[in-house]
Amino acid sequence: MNHTIKVSGKSVTAILTGKIYSQDAAVVRDELLEEVERGATEVSIDLSELTYIDSTGLGVLVTLHKRTKEKNGKLTLTGAQGMVAELLKRTRLDKIFLVL
Repeated sequence: MNHTIKVSGKSVTAILTGKIYSQDAAVVRDELLEEVERGATEVSIDLSELTYIDSTGLGVLVTLHKRTKEKNGKLTLTGAQGMVAELLKRTRLDKIFLVL
Protein backbone atom coordinates (compact mmCIF):
# COMPACT_ATOMS: atom_id res chain seq x y z
CA MET A 1 0.00 0.00 0.00
CA ASN A 2 1.06 3.53 -0.68
CA HIS A 3 -0.40 6.56 1.02
CA THR A 4 -0.13 10.32 0.87
CA ILE A 5 -1.23 12.67 3.60
CA LYS A 6 -1.90 16.32 2.84
CA VAL A 7 -2.46 18.85 5.62
CA SER A 8 -4.09 22.23 5.09
CA GLY A 9 -4.94 24.06 8.28
CA LYS A 10 -7.40 21.92 10.22
CA SER A 11 -8.09 19.68 7.22
CA VAL A 12 -6.25 16.46 6.47
CA THR A 13 -6.63 14.35 3.35
CA ALA A 14 -5.20 10.85 3.13
CA ILE A 15 -5.02 9.11 -0.22
CA LEU A 16 -4.69 5.32 0.04
CA THR A 17 -3.70 3.18 -2.93
CA GLY A 18 -3.32 -0.55 -3.48
CA LYS A 19 -4.01 -3.05 -0.72
CA ILE A 20 -4.00 -2.24 2.99
CA TYR A 21 -2.96 -4.93 5.46
CA SER A 22 -2.44 -4.75 9.22
CA GLN A 23 1.14 -3.44 9.13
CA ASP A 24 0.14 -0.69 6.66
CA ALA A 25 -2.94 0.18 8.67
CA ALA A 26 -0.87 0.84 11.80
CA VAL A 27 1.31 3.37 9.97
CA VAL A 28 -1.66 5.25 8.52
CA ARG A 29 -3.47 5.17 11.88
CA ASP A 30 -0.51 6.63 13.74
CA GLU A 31 0.07 9.39 11.18
CA LEU A 32 -3.58 10.43 11.03
CA LEU A 33 -4.11 10.27 14.80
CA GLU A 34 -1.07 12.50 15.21
CA GLU A 35 -2.68 15.08 12.90
CA VAL A 36 -5.95 14.89 14.86
CA GLU A 37 -4.04 15.42 18.09
CA ARG A 38 -2.37 18.47 16.48
CA GLY A 39 -5.82 19.96 15.91
CA ALA A 40 -7.12 18.60 12.61
CA THR A 41 -10.92 18.38 12.73
CA GLU A 42 -11.75 17.58 9.10
CA VAL A 43 -10.26 14.24 8.05
CA SER A 44 -10.95 12.91 4.57
CA ILE A 45 -9.74 9.54 3.33
CA ASP A 46 -9.74 8.94 -0.41
CA LEU A 47 -10.36 5.25 -1.07
CA SER A 48 -10.77 5.50 -4.85
CA GLU A 49 -7.46 3.74 -5.55
CA LEU A 50 -7.72 1.23 -2.68
CA THR A 51 -8.39 -2.30 -3.93
CA TYR A 52 -8.32 -4.24 -0.65
CA ILE A 53 -8.74 -3.53 3.05
CA ASP A 54 -8.56 -6.12 5.84
CA SER A 55 -10.30 -6.09 9.23
CA THR A 56 -7.41 -4.19 10.80
CA GLY A 57 -7.81 -1.46 8.20
CA LEU A 58 -11.53 -1.26 8.94
CA GLY A 59 -10.67 -1.01 12.64
CA VAL A 60 -8.38 1.93 11.88
CA LEU A 61 -11.26 3.72 10.17
CA VAL A 62 -13.44 3.16 13.25
CA THR A 63 -10.68 4.45 15.55
CA LEU A 64 -10.18 7.55 13.42
CA HIS A 65 -13.93 8.16 13.35
CA LYS A 66 -14.16 7.96 17.15
CA ARG A 67 -11.12 10.19 17.73
CA THR A 68 -12.21 12.90 15.30
CA LYS A 69 -15.69 12.86 16.79
CA GLU A 70 -14.21 13.24 20.31
CA LYS A 71 -12.39 16.35 19.00
CA ASN A 72 -15.65 17.74 17.53
CA GLY A 73 -14.49 16.91 14.02
CA LYS A 74 -15.58 14.50 11.33
CA LEU A 75 -14.19 11.75 9.17
CA THR A 76 -15.27 11.48 5.54
CA LEU A 77 -14.55 8.54 3.24
CA THR A 78 -14.56 9.22 -0.49
CA GLY A 79 -14.36 7.16 -3.64
CA ALA A 80 -14.89 3.68 -2.19
CA GLN A 81 -15.55 1.19 -4.95
CA GLY A 82 -15.45 -2.52 -5.68
CA MET A 83 -14.55 -4.80 -2.79
CA VAL A 84 -13.84 -1.88 -0.44
CA ALA A 85 -17.31 -0.39 -0.97
CA GLU A 86 -18.86 -3.84 -0.57
CA LEU A 87 -17.07 -4.39 2.76
CA LEU A 88 -18.26 -1.03 4.06
CA LYS A 89 -21.83 -2.04 3.18
CA ARG A 90 -21.63 -5.59 4.56
CA THR A 91 -20.18 -4.40 7.85
CA ARG A 92 -22.73 -1.54 7.90
CA LEU A 93 -19.91 0.94 8.38
CA ASP A 94 -21.44 2.95 5.54
CA LYS A 95 -24.19 3.81 8.06
CA ILE A 96 -21.64 5.14 10.58
CA PHE A 97 -19.23 6.99 8.32
CA LEU A 98 -19.97 9.80 5.93
CA VAL A 99 -19.25 7.99 2.65
CA LEU A 100 -19.21 10.05 -0.53
